[in-house]
Amino acid sequence: MSSPVGLSEACRDALHHVKETREVNTVILRYGDAPGVLVPEVEANLTHDELIQALPADAPRLVVHELSFATHEGARRHERLLIWWMPPAAGGQEATYAAGYAALEEFLSDVHVRLRATGTDQLDYQRLVALAG
Repeated sequence: MSSPVGLSEACRDALHHVKETREVNTVILRYGDAPGVLVPEVEANLTHDELIQALPADAPRLVVHELSFATHEGARRHERLLIWWMPPAAGGQEATYAAGYAALEEFLSDVHVRLRATGTDQLDYQRLVALAG
């Protein structure tokens, strides 16, 4: 990409909502009309199943999701995930979304669980819990 990736004001606000409120646990980002600018497509409180259903089968997305789970000891935990959704049918957009993912990694430096998924099997709830645990 010739220009650096930007985060729209709406994107920054949505990411702040995930961090600061309980009403929003998921932000799904895509590139907007302005070249190189990420915008929120979904800002909601989604269950795991709803998150999986919200991901397009033929287009990449960047996702910040607050995963809620219980540890083996029974303690409740929450861990924010940064997910690069890149299904096989989304070919040709990898470099663009790689730049966006890198920008989010920098902006969300406190997110420790980061993954790239090409299929919903890689987003299995138990797998995500194991990564976060």
